[in-house]
Amino acid sequence: MKFRYFLLISLLFSFLSSCKEKDSIPGIYRYYWGKKNGYDVWIVDGYKVRQKIYNSFLYGGNEQRYPFNPKGEIWIDNALSCEEFEMTLIHELNERHLMAKFGWTYQNAHDSSLRLEVKTRRQYESICRAHEASLGKEAVTDHDNIKEIKDIPDSIRLQNIYRLPVGLRDGIMVWIVDGYLVRKNIYPDFGFSGNDLSCHFIPAKEIWIDGQISCEETEYSIGIELMERAEMVKGKSYSDAYEDAVTESKKLRDKMAFRIADHPPLVLTDTITRDKGIIDKNEE
Repeated sequence: MKFRYFLLISLLFSFLSSCKEKDSIPGIYRYYWGKKNGYDVWIVDGYKVRQKIYNSFLYGGNEQRYPFNPKGEIWIDNALSCEEFEMTLIHELNERHLMAKFGWTYQNAHDSSLRLEVKTRRQYESICRAHEASLGKEAVTDHDNIKEIKDIPDSIRLQNIYRLPVGLRDGIMVWIVDGYLVRKNIYPDFGFSGNDLSCHFIPAKEIWIDGQISCEETEYSIGIELMERAEMVKGKSYSDAYEDAVTESKKLRDKMAFRIADHPPLVLTDTITRDKGIIDKNEE
């Protein structure tokens, strides 16, 4: 009798453990970006979401469209470039609001959010072209006064380089730029990012982020440039300032890893998608 009881308990425990293992999906969260309109914005592993949960997950998500997306969170696919990050963020926030406030269908909320994207893209295009028009000529050299493309003038006007503004960080303006055009027309060795002290073609008090890098890497790149620039202001050489900044950025990655480890694991829901919003009376 005791053996049968023990066997029953063992089987029940094994069943519950297997259910927990099946329903809980680790490794989804990649980077906590911060809050926007009261929602926690997480960059997630889009590949894993497609592999383990929903094969058609693209760009981002919210809990109105995807019940498996925890309430209060906006998800952004880490496969996105940093250039598309903000467009996707405003899309998901708008889509979620329309479904929660008015009970809109997903399709109508999605289409409305696409129109908002187009409007915002055009606004940013105007801002970028106006900024370029306000600038004078910029040198085409780096911190060592090296000119990598020999058949271009020593100073040029920037054209179609800027893609969208990120905003001020510690008094320095951060821009997403067309890294391909920078490498093609100005400086072939331009990597993920740069600042005005390491690259003379970057205007004063600006940081550039290559629009092709993953949105998951954006904040780390901004952090490196801010730290590197601050050290150069103090008189350090570029190489020393860069090495110090990269070392410090490792601490940011470790800190993020701890934050992700503390986040509740994702538990799979029975319903994967929702075609019509569920009205939230608390939605403003």
